[in-house]
Amino acid sequence: MIEYETVPAVCRHFDVCGGCTEQDVPPARYAAAKRAALVEALAHAGYPDAPIAPLLLIPMGTRRRVDFAAMRVAGAVRLGFHAARSRDVVDITECPLARPEIAALIGPLRELLGKLAGFRKTGSVLINAIDTGLDVSVVLDGEATAADRSWLVAFARAHGLARISLGDEPVLVVHAITLDVGGLTVAPPPGAFLQPTREGEAAIRAAVIAGLPGRLTRKSRIVELYAGIGTLTGAIAAHARVHAVEGSKPACAVLEAGARLAGLSGKITVETRDLARRPVTAKEFADAAGIVLDPPFDGAGPQMRAIIEAKIPRVIYVSCNPEALAREAKWLRQAGYEVLAASPIDQFAGSVHLEAVVVFALA
Repeated sequence: MIEYETVPAVCRHFDVCGGCTEQDVPPARYAAAKRAALVEALAHAGYPDAPIAPLLLIPMGTRRRVDFAAMRVAGAVRLGFHAARSRDVVDITECPLARPEIAALIGPLRELLGKLAGFRKTGSVLINAIDTGLDVSVVLDGEATAADRSWLVAFARAHGLARISLGDEPVLVVHAITLDVGGLTVAPPPGAFLQPTREGEAAIRAAVIAGLPGRLTRKSRIVELYAGIGTLTGAIAAHARVHAVEGSKPACAVLEAGARLAGLSGKITVETRDLARRPVTAKEFADAAGIVLDPPFDGAGPQMRAIIEAKIPRVIYVSCNPEALAREAKWLRQAGYEVLAASPIDQFAGSVHLEAVVVFALA
């Protein structure tokens, strides 16, 4: 067995919490391993000589979206993350990965949950840092009482939150809910998916824009799949018309409202569509100058068949899972696509996970 040099972990919960498993890896070896994950994924797909940019390292303390797990054990509340390969919740007192204002809520949230009658055995607290403050969504395993709602209101006011919700139901909105996403101002619904860090989001956006086809005109159309709340949409719309497709109705509503507010309704069209059950067809891609997709962790799955069949000249794939990327990039390779650029982004500091943007062009 090979023993490697380690460095001190920055979190007291390291090696118990299942989150940041790589905190004790020396920086040079950590960075090399992260970039190697993308190198190996593309080599496995048939691109051994793909042009891969240097790894963009994003530091701890920048994560703006945190999903805490909660558990009540013998009357006491545990709040934190699951232990490695376990459903047990590790009770934490700090989280160096999260932005300081999020980490500062760990203790107060534990106290709040202890007061809620609707929190019986398990629950969760998702926190998004948006432009106007912290947006907190609490999920309970029981029915929230009137007293529970009063506790939530008091907590939001005491801690200056932008909003507090029970699941996707707002309980109190203290400040306007706004988030700038590269040219669009949107109002994310409770518990909305955001890119984990602002820095990572900006890097993804820049790599996507750099990968767009040249000589786009006002009539050119880009199809964006898994568009979410519009993280990439507004930036793409600065270069071409965008047809944004997303499965979540609340996310689509937010994106449409943001496009109207920006005066871009004529350049951005939005379609609510479950791409796993009803993929966009090759015929629907016919006049597109390019496709941008940011699929879930497991990849685009059945949607890839139509993408390949359509033979669109440019496909820009945003991935958070090198294994899924390797599988689906192999299909693109077999269809005659080459890699023009690949950007590894360390958006998940202290972990083995990697974000990447890969630009494919039909040879």
